[in-house]
Amino acid sequence: MIRFILRFLGLFLMAGGFVALIYDGTKSIAGNALVMTPFGDLWRQVHPETLAWTQATIEKQAPAWVWDPVTVTLLTAPAWAVLGVLGTLLMLAGRRKQAPARFGVER
Repeated sequence: MIRFILRFLGLFLMAGGFVALIYDGTKSIAGNALVMTPFGDLWRQVHPETLAWTQATIEKQAPAWVWDPVTVTLLTAPAWAVLGVLGTLLMLAGRRKQAPARFGVER
């Protein structure tokens, strides 16, 4: 059941990354310049309360370096890249384990 949830969330995030890539691509074509929406701007547009809550929680409970270099870097990265990488990691975490190879055994 957990693998199914991980794969579902991974697929959902990968689809969101693809939508963000198409969105940036159409804005780039229309504006005749490269446009990349930062992940922080996308998060702020979708649900700004959780972004503020996340910042307050990380600043209060985690070491100082977690917010400034790590989280700020993720928030300034292109949205399609962050969503795509997170989706891929969740898909890999939810994949089925392959059976070990058996050499010399005929089926």
